Amino acid sequence: MSMIQSSRFLRNALAADAAACAATGLLLAAAAGPLSSLLGFPASFLRGAGLVLLPCAALLAWFCSRETLPRLAVHAVIGVNILWVADSIAILVAGWFQPSGLGIAFVLAQAAAVAVITELEVIGLKRSGAAPAGGLAA
Repeated sequence: MSMIQSSRFLRNALAADAAACAATGLLLAAAAGPLSSLLGFPASFLRGAGLVLLPCAALLAWFCSRETLPRLAVHAVIGVNILWVADSIAILVAGWFQPSGLGIAFVLAQAAAVAVITELEVIGLKRSGAAPAGGLAA
């Protein structure tokens, strides 16, 4: 398995991703009811999205604490983020829901934030070098 020596830039980008996932996940999971009427999405959808983000936040927090990582893990994070952005846009154009103006703005803002964090992770990956033989290190 190809390992990388995580650059400080990559670890910071992963930490920002973890913090954003945790904050958004907690907000959506804990306040799905009130947010539902404001955003125009079903509470169960918002709660589910929030609950999906929480384990992602924990995994990202663990990744950002590692000096070496499997290259594939970082590629997976980037790929999942790209999928999240694409799904966010699909939610708005597919007509599955009738979001309010605030709901549309929320979806676009979080998609833009994920896109920026993803680009930072790509830059961080490019700044990371090959890891010395020996596997995962703290």
